[in-house]
Amino acid sequence: MPLNPNSQLPLIGVKVVDFGQYIAGPAVAMILADLGATVVHVDPPGGPLWRSPANATLNRNKLIISIDLKQAEGLEQALALIEEADIVIENYRPDVMKRLGIDFAALREERPELITLSIPGFASNDQLRRDWRALESVIAANSGVFTDMGLNRVLMGVNPSFSPLPLASAYGTMLAASSVVLALQGRERTGLGDQIEVPLVCALMEGLSYNSIQVDKLPERYKTQREQEIERRRIEGLPMNLSYDELQELLDPFYRSYKCKDGRMFYVVCPSHKDHAKRCLKTLGLYDELVAEGMVEEPDTYIPSSEWQSDMSLGVYPLPKRWADYIAARMKEVFMTRTSKEWEKIFGRGRFPGAPQRWLQEWISDDHAETTGLMIEVEDPEYGTMVQPGPIIWFADSGEEMLTPTPRRWVEYSQALHALTSIETKLPRVRAKSAREGWLQGVRVLDLCNVIAGPHSVTYLARFGADVIKIDPSKPFYDCWNTVLFGLTHMRGKRSLLTDINKPDGREIFNALLASADVVVWNATDEQVVRMGLTEAQMKAVNPDAIFCQLDCFSGVRPGPRTNYLGYDDLVQATTGIMLRFGGGMETPEEHAHVGTIDVMCGFGGSLGVAAALYRKLKTGRTSRVKTSLSALSGLAQMPFCYDHAKRGLFDEPSGPEAWGYDSMSRFYATSDGHLLISAYEHETHKFENVEGLEGFSEVPAHQRAEFLAPRLISGRAEDWVERLEAADIGAAVCENLETIRPYNARPDDGSNGIVQGSYAFTVYEDHPSGHTITQLDPYAVRPTRARIYTLAPAEKYGASTRSVLAEVGYSDEQIDALVESGVAAESWSREYLPS
Repeated sequence: MPLNPNSQLPLIGVKVVDFGQYIAGPAVAMILADLGATVVHVDPPGGPLWRSPANATLNRNKLIISIDLKQAEGLEQALALIEEADIVIENYRPDVMKRLGIDFAALREERPELITLSIPGFASNDQLRRDWRALESVIAANSGVFTDMGLNRVLMGVNPSFSPLPLASAYGTMLAASSVVLALQGRERTGLGDQIEVPLVCALMEGLSYNSIQVDKLPERYKTQREQEIERRRIEGLPMNLSYDELQELLDPFYRSYKCKDGRMFYVVCPSHKDHAKRCLKTLGLYDELVAEGMVEEPDTYIPSSEWQSDMSLGVYPLPKRWADYIAARMKEVFMTRTSKEWEKIFGRGRFPGAPQRWLQEWISDDHAETTGLMIEVEDPEYGTMVQPGPIIWFADSGEEMLTPTPRRWVEYSQALHALTSIETKLPRVRAKSAREGWLQGVRVLDLCNVIAGPHSVTYLARFGADVIKIDPSKPFYDCWNTVLFGLTHMRGKRSLLTDINKPDGREIFNALLASADVVVWNATDEQVVRMGLTEAQMKAVNPDAIFCQLDCFSGVRPGPRTNYLGYDDLVQATTGIMLRFGGGMETPEEHAHVGTIDVMCGFGGSLGVAAALYRKLKTGRTSRVKTSLSALSGLAQMPFCYDHAKRGLFDEPSGPEAWGYDSMSRFYATSDGHLLISAYEHETHKFENVEGLEGFSEVPAHQRAEFLAPRLISGRAEDWVERLEAADIGAAVCENLETIRPYNARPDDGSNGIVQGSYAFTVYEDHPSGHTITQLDPYAVRPTRARIYTLAPAEKYGASTRSVLAEVGYSDEQIDALVESGVAAESWSREYLPS
């Protein structure tokens, strides 16, 4: 594909060879192609290993060729393509490419500027699992995704619980894409490329990092009704057998679905912000009534709850059961007076979060999705007019280009080679052949973010050497469940400054920091950016070279009717069909089990945007605003089924609590000691003949396969069956549990980043600044050979660096004291790190 000389896309001129199959590898290359790179995708002679219409999305903007790497001619052709490439991508099992004659280490010896990316299922240094047939559900089962899948499923006694979301591939895609672009901008500084590995299992674990963290002696105020009920039933030996309706009565009134006049459920997410719940109740006409009943708002919810004037405070999650039940009952009555569409506008325009439950099929043809470019039309050569997810990140000056991608195109080898050789590559001078600094060494980032997606994007940058200053208001807008508990994960590797940048003196502090900053990251709507005075012109007046990365909930390239609506991960799950699929229907929507399902993914999207902006700035001197959104990432999270075309079949992916998988060869089976997950394709039936105890399977009719397997598999232990099945190259895994994975793979704090530990790695911080023993996942998914990955310091208390950061920008002790005294700055939000 010839380069557009007028294109402003950030990766124009970058050349990529994509050997990827299934989702992760092709998705990384798709993102690079969307951003302007020239990509040649290589399939084996029989075509892609995964036959899915989603390949039309994954291979847009690419030239596709077929090469047989097992033949000498094919290997010669592949090496000739690689010789022209800046980036090479593969996602086979460890050493497969090397055995085929493509040795990344050797290639980089000859061309140190080359960047290679490997995305295996399990880590190459995981001697037990590295050669497993690590299909998506195998990785998920082995990592605890399907076991005790959220509080609802625990209380319902549904265990294991299947979900078709390809989370390992989605998280892996974003970590891998950001890592190669970070390496690309690092190459502009040093002249050196890198050899990178991003195991899907490690990416999945990083995506679940808010779920796997353990806080010893967590104060009772943070435990929800559901968590308390689980504890009670375990202590008293009671069964976990609640119905869906019974579960709803254990939910917070500001964190649940309500039925509307049109029969559609509407999801309210207003639990933790000091203003959202109040705005909600005032709009519903309930606020004054509830105040008269004794509802209060504590002036300072960061003091110990034992010192509160009441047992509740509006805007603090979770509410005690008495108040939760009463408020929910009144809200149920009011929601039945209007349709879900009416409520959506009321909530959006009133600046408090809520959204109707929609099916994926509805989202794909939604007016907002179409208007904004969150869903786009592509004229595919096989499927005709096809609706596909739009770009994941975009730049203000080039986003429009991304809304009309070129359909995938099959070409001859000579055409593919010409497409690469015709691009002149200007490589930077090699400055230090043995450089081991991080890719972002010397880059300063100002983090203005809150909740999960935004701040997580920046803590990710810290592991590569970025100097991160987290700026929060002198008095918090969110409760400590949201700030401190989530902050245990996303505040790692940051210095915390508390100052009110809406006040003149606070704005002066911010401008002093902005003057020396390379990047500013904020999760906010366009309207909030204007109100905060952070428009492009306003920032350029202080620092014309600073990059601004913006994340929000509903944005696309173009403005749409819901662009400025506030929202969180949960609302995107509701809007794009994830909750209806997981729950099984409009009457039973459920949030997908894991905290931050899309939040963390979007955070990595913000990091990718920062990396691409830094690269373009180094390459061309141009800066531009970069943006992503939770909604933009929802397509990646649902890649196998997020598309439409005239002849598309039913949207019938596995759904509801009864789902055990796709079919008899890809589902859970009970064993003598638990559950086993098998994942195999139709063309693999012959492999079962090599499994002791399953001989004869290949002769069984398809509709009788489950009847054949179930009585045989229950006669043995899950672990024994996995060993036999994997020996026959059949994907299989024990349905593990995060609660057992964590302690088995945890070690005392040793100052390392966990990469050498293999596929799973946790650190136990017995002297954590919080005063609690904290066990949490290591920053270990991105594994470069050359660049350094820094161990992240535990999250410091909010405000711990206020004084030192202000001193760095020239404030004296007396001036800092005055700022603290006036409330412009603060050195803490609370007496205790984690308020009791």
